[in-house]
Amino acid sequence: MESATVLSISIGVILAAITGWAIYTAFGPPAAELNDPFDDHDD
Repeated sequence: MESATVLSISIGVILAAITGWAIYTAFGPPAAELNDPFDDHDD
């Protein structure tokens, strides 16, 4: 394969992995530890 093809596939895989990790962190089990700063300041 050409180096440009390998680089393009590598960047795509890295972006997909980061996106998957962000979705898992936002909506998966680790999301239970997140807090909403607007709920901390009830008026």
